[in-house]
Amino acid sequence: MSKFKEYKELNLPSIHRDILSLWKKNDVFKKSIKNRQNGKSFTFYEGPPSANGMPGIHHVIARTIKDLFCRYKTLQGFRVDRKAGWDTHGLPVELGVEKELNITKEDIGTKISIEDYNRACRVNVMKYKQSWENITDEMGYWVDMDNPYETYNNKYIESVWWLLKKLHEKKLLYKGHTIQPFSPKAGTGLSTHELNQPGCYKNVKDTSAVAKFKIINNDLSSFLFSKTTKDIFFIAWTTTPWTLPSNTALAVGKKISYTLIETVNQYTGDIIAIILAKELIGGFFKKEDENRDLNNYKVGEKNLPYCIIDEFKGGQLNNIKYVQLLKYALPENGDSFKVLIADFVTTEDGTGIVHLAPSFGADDNRVAKMNGIGSLTLVDEQGKFTKEVHDFYGQYVKDDYYMPNDNKPKLPVDVQIIIKLKEEGKLFKSEKYEHSYPHCWRTDKPILYYPLDSWFVKTTSHKERMLELNNTINWKPASTGDGRFGNWLENLVDWNLSRSRFWGTPLPIWRTEDGEEEICIGSIKELKKEIDKSIAAGYMKKNPFTNFIPGDFSEKNYAVFDLHRPYVDEIKLVSSSGLIMTRELDLIDVWFDSGSMPYAQLHYPFENKDLFRENFPADFIAEGVDQTRGWFFTLHAISTLIFDSVAYKNVVSNGLVLDKSGNKMSKRLGNAIDPFITLNKYGGDATRWYMISNSQPWDNLKFDEGGILEVQRKFFGTLYNAYSFFALMQILTITYILLILVR
Repeated sequence: MSKFKEYKELNLPSIHRDILSLWKKNDVFKKSIKNRQNGKSFTFYEGPPSANGMPGIHHVIARTIKDLFCRYKTLQGFRVDRKAGWDTHGLPVELGVEKELNITKEDIGTKISIEDYNRACRVNVMKYKQSWENITDEMGYWVDMDNPYETYNNKYIESVWWLLKKLHEKKLLYKGHTIQPFSPKAGTGLSTHELNQPGCYKNVKDTSAVAKFKIINNDLSSFLFSKTTKDIFFIAWTTTPWTLPSNTALAVGKKISYTLIETVNQYTGDIIAIILAKELIGGFFKKEDENRDLNNYKVGEKNLPYCIIDEFKGGQLNNIKYVQLLKYALPENGDSFKVLIADFVTTEDGTGIVHLAPSFGADDNRVAKMNGIGSLTLVDEQGKFTKEVHDFYGQYVKDDYYMPNDNKPKLPVDVQIIIKLKEEGKLFKSEKYEHSYPHCWRTDKPILYYPLDSWFVKTTSHKERMLELNNTINWKPASTGDGRFGNWLENLVDWNLSRSRFWGTPLPIWRTEDGEEEICIGSIKELKKEIDKSIAAGYMKKNPFTNFIPGDFSEKNYAVFDLHRPYVDEIKLVSSSGLIMTRELDLIDVWFDSGSMPYAQLHYPFENKDLFRENFPADFIAEGVDQTRGWFFTLHAISTLIFDSVAYKNVVSNGLVLDKSGNKMSKRLGNAIDPFITLNKYGGDATRWYMISNSQPWDNLKFDEGGILEVQRKFFGTLYNAYSFFALMQILTITYILLILVR
């Protein structure tokens, strides 16, 4: 009879399961590679997901795109190796463990040892590994799950260390004390590419303040006091009143026109004089109130009378001193409480006068250092006021930091500070203000800009080369490469590599106490050799790598030690001058881990040198648009800085998967789609075809199950009818031939 099977009905889930079973039984995926062993290779890199969270429906579209290209190239005769990978370090894992153990970062090392904590992280990271393997199988995505690369593997870490040593040798690794994005709830600094993940900037409503800074009458300010007999104040606007206790300077624009205005304090009725940018007068006063009698003002009236006394350029205000606004502490180093000239001051909003808290703003810090201004850091790394701020001591500067069981004050600390200013006659105006504010990509809590000692990759030194190489990459869509990614490179800053956490790749740099001597370790062989020197110098008693045999790349040999904390922290090395060196306690950015996968997945350069050369750079990669400033960037940065090459030739950046109304999916909103239920209900073919054909891959997809039903009916229904007719005709033809033969 006919070799074409007849189907009594269109049951896509059943057909899907039959095909998956057939592939598995005949080991079709592995054979598709083995049968092309001598063919030309097509290199694909798989971006590593973290298995400590469940896969979502958005992972299905990304993997569908990957699978389509890889299968297509396989059909063309290419050998397409597809190595799976697991992203096993970083905040996703650590925060998951903290939640499980009901601890915070501050408890690690006290309530639980670093050793036990990291042991829990090692278990947690593969919590949903089976679910990921299941979704991979059930959606029909071909990738080698039997031999994945794992970023916590000692071999992987050794390759990462080798890359870091190369950067160090090129003088592209340096330590600096700068203002960095900091996540108090995660307890670590963040890189700018982490801060620019989709959804990190959220619109928030804060209580803003226009504070009054009383000018000191002296020779520099005498030209102001010659115009009025009233107390004169600089007024400065801020959306972060919690930074006011740490104010040490004010900034104005050199060429901006400012005015001396007599007006009233709306809260007390006192007649005062203020300094305000001319262009911003309309934000505080109405034209019809100009030259109204100030003495007739009644407290509570909305419209303030005013009189313009004088006009001058910002340059004339340079170095004028003022009285400290909130007298909690004084800077220990540098000058303070005076006006500076700064290039970032504008008249777009506010007062044209910027309050500077050098510890909490990169621009503030830069201009303060240029002018010898000291700083105050009256907020700790938990996001709480320090003891110097006695009336707000221990309060979080952001209400979002409070946990459900915390003793949360009735009013946010910003509001409390504004009330204090009002009571002390130091407030000119306060109102609610909506603006965009950065949040941590993992905790979803507001970040702070905070002074940190960090290690940086000097990416800015290769900015032009990164732009040049980016122009050779085939981006789909092209607008992502030219726009989102290209613009990111145009505004590149040095990569903050440091993470003050516990579970991750340790920074392999050992330094003397004075920081004058350092060594960056690039292999286990090198580390073992340096420890032997340390033992000879009397700084260590035994070598933890005694049983490690250099050149033996067996899993057994690489399992005799653990390169994670706390074990590497215990290693002491000796400098060339004989001084003891301890390891810099930082871990590295987890995105450096994933960006190292072209090399570390092969344990390059220690093994597989020829295989690496054959498969670098990748012919094709694909991930969601959220990876533009994540994995796509770190791949590109590392390959440019170390190999002067692109890491990938072609890239597809797919859009986000939203609910049918266009909203972001989340469990909290109850609009998340379970991919397992969807695949079981509709089958892999209908689900994949719907997701890939409903819109351009790089456009956002409004996921609607009704669309899958339509695909089943229109596309697969038509295909089924055509096939059924074809199969029937085959049967009729064979039957007709048999009847003739029987006659």
